[in-house]
This record gives sequence, structure tokens and C-alpha cells, in this order.
Amino acid sequence: MVLLGTIVNGICIMIGTLIGKLLHRIPEGIKATVMHGIALAVIVLGLQMGFKSTNFLIVILSIVIGAVIGEILALEAKLNALGIWLEKKVASKEQGSIAQGFVTATLIFVIGAMAIIGALDSGIRGDHAVLYTKAMIDGFTALILTTTLGIGVIFSVIPVVIYQGGIALFATQIDRLIPQELMDHFILEMTATGGLMIFAIGLNLLGVTKIRVANFLPGIIIVAILVSLLYGYERIF
Repeated sequence: MVLLGTIVNGICIMIGTLIGKLLHRIPEGIKATVMHGIALAVIVLGLQMGFKSTNFLIVILSIVIGAVIGEILALEAKLNALGIWLEKKVASKEQGSIAQGFVTATLIFVIGAMAIIGALDSGIRGDHAVLYTKAMIDGFTALILTTTLGIGVIFSVIPVVIYQGGIALFATQIDRLIPQELMDHFILEMTATGGLMIFAIGLNLLGVTKIRVANFLPGIIIVAILVSLLYGYERIF
């Protein structure tokens, strides 16, 4: 089943959120320290991913061009608006902001190499191991995020399933469309570009910065375009 890994990922996020909801009375000091720990781990993960690039110029251009497009489209504002709309629909006295929980969790769960590589493995080889691993990490992260940011975390399941499921379904045909060398290069530079975004998320979680990370997301598409152009240039010359 092509979407099995994605479905398991979504279920783990929901389970983690529900458990986190039950544990919302965890002392503030513990929650703050745990969140700082997760933020530091996210920062380290982002740095590790960022250093994998073999052509950092692609990463820089992708981030810069992607940021310009994202700012023009106001992606961060639109994501927040969606979260606020959900907050109004789910009338409750939740601890934390549904909008903040939705946006933060979506960015953490969607951005990164594991989502892409795992979905590609599911679609191309029918191997869900990477997404199963990601599911466990996301479930635990959802639990901690929910104790601080509230039930809004659970709505991140929607973009996660759509994003990963879409890649998995596309990947069932991708080996017929894209050369393996091009795909390997894309995944490498995508990992590095996503790593910078993950690093920014970690800084935001620590409260050090307020970077509009969602506005960097078009950079993922720019990576694909630049890698494809470079691949074509190398084949010609």
C-alpha cells in the first residue's frame, strides 16, 4: 500500500497530540525545559542537514528566491489565517494558540529530508521504514508541542498527509520520468535547503528569533529548478 507510511505518520501525530492533551498539566518548568531541548535538537538536525550540500550556491539561491516569492505570496500570513479560522471553528478554552500550534507543527513535520525521502521510498520501492521512523519522532514531538501550544497541533496532520501522500503517489511513476542521478542530486540539495529552514524553526522555538519560515517554502521548488538546470547544463557541456 503506497500510502501506508504516510497514514501511520498521521496516526502517530494524532495519538501524540491526544496524549499531550491529557498531560497538559505538566509543570511549566518541565514543559519549558523540554521544549528548549527539542528546539536544540531541531537546530542540530538542521545544521547536519545543511552541511550535506555539495553546491551551497544552490542552497543560497533557493533560500533567497524562495523567500522573495514567499513574501510576495504571504505564505506565513495565510498559514496563520488558516490556523485562526480553525481556532474560531473549534470553540474551546485550549491552552495556547491553535494557530501557533498548527503552523509550528506543520513546519516541523513537513519540512525536511525524511518526509521527501520516506515518501519516495514508499512510492518507488514500497519501503515505509523511513516514514515509520519519522512517525515515531513526530508523535513524540506532537505530544510535547501539544502540552505547550495546545490542540492546534492535531490539524497539522492534514498538510502532512497531503504533502507526503502526494509525493508517494507521484513517486510511483517518478523513476520513469527523472534520471536517478538527477534525483540523487535534488534530494541532497533539498536536504541542505530544508536544513536551513529546520534551523530557523529551532531558533523560533527557542524564542531567539521570529523568522517567517513558511515564506521560505517556495525555495523547495527553486531547488528542483536549479538542480535540473545544472544537470541539463552538465549533460550538454
